[in-house]
Amino acid sequence: MVLPLIHPPKAARGDKVAVLSPSFAAPGFAPEVHEQAMRRLREVTGLEPVEYPTTRRLGADARDRAADLDAAFADPEIRAVLATIGGEDQITVIPYLDPDLVRADPKPFLGYSDNTNLLNWLWTNGVAGFYGGSTQVHLGPGPAVDDIHATALRAALLTGERVEITEPGVSEDIGKDWKDPAALTDFGDRTPTEPWTWAGARQSVTGPTWGGCLEVVQWFLTAGRFPADPAVLDGGVLLLESSEEIIPAREFGWIVRSLGERGILSAVDAVVVARPPTSTFELQPSAEERAAHRAAQRDTAIETVARYNPDAVVVVGVPFGHTRPQWILPYGGLLTVDGERQQVWADYR
Repeated sequence: MVLPLIHPPKAARGDKVAVLSPSFAAPGFAPEVHEQAMRRLREVTGLEPVEYPTTRRLGADARDRAADLDAAFADPEIRAVLATIGGEDQITVIPYLDPDLVRADPKPFLGYSDNTNLLNWLWTNGVAGFYGGSTQVHLGPGPAVDDIHATALRAALLTGERVEITEPGVSEDIGKDWKDPAALTDFGDRTPTEPWTWAGARQSVTGPTWGGCLEVVQWFLTAGRFPADPAVLDGGVLLLESSEEIIPAREFGWIVRSLGERGILSAVDAVVVARPPTSTFELQPSAEERAAHRAAQRDTAIETVARYNPDAVVVVGVPFGHTRPQWILPYGGLLTVDGERQQVWADYR
């Protein structure tokens, strides 16, 4: 049986939205980028950001971060919750959250990477969210907010429309160092993108999404935070992306294989794999090495999904997750993956 989900109502211009750091408190590390992000959030959406005690508190205890999340979900004036960034320890925050609060007054939550923990928790408690959005990464840095991100942000928070997910044609893995004044005015090094790769069935699938950052999915599956029966994903769309840790394609394949053994790959009807990051401030491969990494992950994903579900529609290279420009995608909401027309559409209701 597919998990029934509540789709929280949209905010209206002038409403208050919580801006929280459920993982790493990036605003405390780079406050200038954060302040620019808050100005742009107001400009792009007309919403009023509200910070909480741990939004800028570096090293905040998991209980304190959970308390801020609970406070935001409990406050009737707060109409959405946005994560400033991801991190690596949000799994320790989840046990302290109160599910009754999110069920009593469901609100859209936006985040990705380590926020896969929170999105999955909301999903298991019957509330849909949105995969993507980081005020510190996608609103604050650079000369402006990318067009596709602004479109998705407004759709997720305000309008609830159906939008085609398109390819912007360029991508960056990392921007400028946040401590560099140029981070406020310049994009990172952007390079042309490859066309998406389509595989599997040549049919159109529309279904609710689940998944997220693959490394984090592995963590909460290990922690037992997923329903016992993978049939809750029947007919759904699996979202898969990898983080800036840049795991080898072989390791990516091992985790996807585990999803196959768990019955998740055979349950879904489509799999959408993001364009992966291939460089960091410390690691700067050549263009050829970066292309090889993307190709190896692409081939591994397609081969592994085909082993467990040859009838699934598969598309690789979609710009969500750890990339910029970034599309925010529904989490528990509907995504259409059309293998015949080679199009992807998101329903932001």
